[in-house]
Amino acid sequence: MRAFLWALALASLSVAGSVQAAEIKVVAPGFIYNSALKELAADFTRQTGVQVMVGEVGMNVALQRIKDDPPDVVGLPSDLMNTLMLDGGIVKESYTPLGRDELGLAVRKGAPHPDISTVAKLATVLKAGGKIMINSPTGGTMQGQIIGTILARPEFAGVEAVPVTKGEGAAALARGEGDMAIQLVPEIYNKPQIELVAPLPAELGGHMDGILAVTSRAANRKDALAFIKFVTGAEARKAWVAKGMKPF
Repeated sequence: MRAFLWALALASLSVAGSVQAAEIKVVAPGFIYNSALKELAADFTRQTGVQVMVGEVGMNVALQRIKDDPPDVVGLPSDLMNTLMLDGGIVKESYTPLGRDELGLAVRKGAPHPDISTVAKLATVLKAGGKIMINSPTGGTMQGQIIGTILARPEFAGVEAVPVTKGEGAAALARGEGDMAIQLVPEIYNKPQIELVAPLPAELGGHMDGILAVTSRAANRKDALAFIKFVTGAEARKAWVAKGMKPF
């Protein structure tokens, strides 16, 4: 009887270990997190049974966060991912380009959508558009730095850009502050109080490229690799596009 109980206990531990193994942690900054990451994670769980815990991380603290509490899968812009790879923080073979998020112009819901198809037209719209809410260029976010670089061009002299000290430009517009906002498209789409006019003209270089990879300290490398393959597969493309990302 004692031998039977011991065997049963071992079997229970084995089952518990299997359940625990069928779980992965994924972290990514807002421009990936606010795209289709959460929805596709739920689809992956439904199809495989592997539980996916998805968390958002600020880009200014992402590398330290990954070092202190390594997830199984990380999503980052290309330059940060390259830094992490050089530091030995990811499995090099898992480095997978995901897609591109573009900066766009947002207005309040129901407001007119002006033509911003050229840099000259965008400059005219912004100069006449009142207060343009933006992520602070000095706030430590990559998005804010990109926006700041664009608005520093001579074409945009006279634009009333208002750096947001709490949160992001699109969130401030959604709260009723300002008149327009410049923000990455997925972060505009997830706020029902505002609408996307259009992405900024491509020649301004207002975009961020997302990369996925398995971290070198991943607890569940097999399922992490399967997850990356799933969310970058052909069937996942529609979900990313619907949220504003352009898959590679």
